[in-house]
Amino acid sequence: MKEFLKKKNVIISWKRYGIDALSAMAQGLFASLLIGTIISTLGSQFGIETLVTIGNYAKAATGASMAIAIGFALQCPPLVLFSLASVGMATNELGGAGGPLAVLLIAIVAAEFGKVVSKETKVDIIVTPFVTIAVGIFLAMIFAPVIGKAASSVGQAIMWATELQPFLMGIIVSVVVGIALTLPISSAAICAALSLTGLAGGAAVAGCCAQMIGFAVMSFKENKWGGLFAQGIGTSMLQMPNIMKNPKIWLPPIIASAITGPVTTCLFKMEMNGAAVSSGMGTCGLVGQIGVYTGWLADGIQITAVHWIGLILISFVLPGIICWLLGIFFRKIGWIKENDLKLDL
Repeated sequence: MKEFLKKKNVIISWKRYGIDALSAMAQGLFASLLIGTIISTLGSQFGIETLVTIGNYAKAATGASMAIAIGFALQCPPLVLFSLASVGMATNELGGAGGPLAVLLIAIVAAEFGKVVSKETKVDIIVTPFVTIAVGIFLAMIFAPVIGKAASSVGQAIMWATELQPFLMGIIVSVVVGIALTLPISSAAICAALSLTGLAGGAAVAGCCAQMIGFAVMSFKENKWGGLFAQGIGTSMLQMPNIMKNPKIWLPPIIASAITGPVTTCLFKMEMNGAAVSSGMGTCGLVGQIGVYTGWLADGIQITAVHWIGLILISFVLPGIICWLLGIFFRKIGWIKENDLKLDL
């Protein structure tokens, strides 16, 4: 059996399911729900109905896009990959608010079943899509509502706790989601799976920004402008090899997130009520900031200078200043040495 699964490229591992598939799912979300939200928002703001329609179609493809992305990460054969579109659409719809998590789990199972039967019969063109779709949608009908409700409940509990204890939860959510962003997993997918919005979503944005802007500013000496943009609007995940060598370099961004999180929840009360996936994006392509803005519009908030000042301070200014100062201090006491933050760009 082990040899058969290996031949079929069915590799049961944390990396493949917890990192590769999860990260791919986030990309599927970006290419559908997230970009669709941005396009439709632009259309609404500028009165261009065509853009609103385009954005709505993109958002409607969310489930299929996520499932196909997961199948791509699992290196599925073409017939399995294409069949996952149906699985993703059904699962996302049945999963409700927790649809992304349901899609992740069920698409993985359906994909692996499809890979097992792929090219094993003379009527592969019928058997492979039949097994992939039948297994996936059958499981979705049974488990997707349960998975969706569980994920939604966890997300609701986090958001409720943040409303109840904004200071403490502001720290916890900001630090945890920020760490997830820098780790080789997808903080965006986690936030989407838990439907993390509201004050908790705002804290998540703050934590991600602290990591990205923090590392970008702190490592400017070594990486100059290329590193500033690569980390500041790209990803702080680039620093993971350096973190493995010297974990102390991670402390300034983590400390910054512990500061900006409660500033977000208690002082500015900044909420993320755009697409939940944006909560885990930080300054990557400015998606976090666009998400906050679309949330303001969706809530019908009268946007004032205070809103913009809060967003800019939390996203860019505070994490940059805090990590710059901590970086200087850590270099003086020898916790950060020459080239500890150097990227291979």
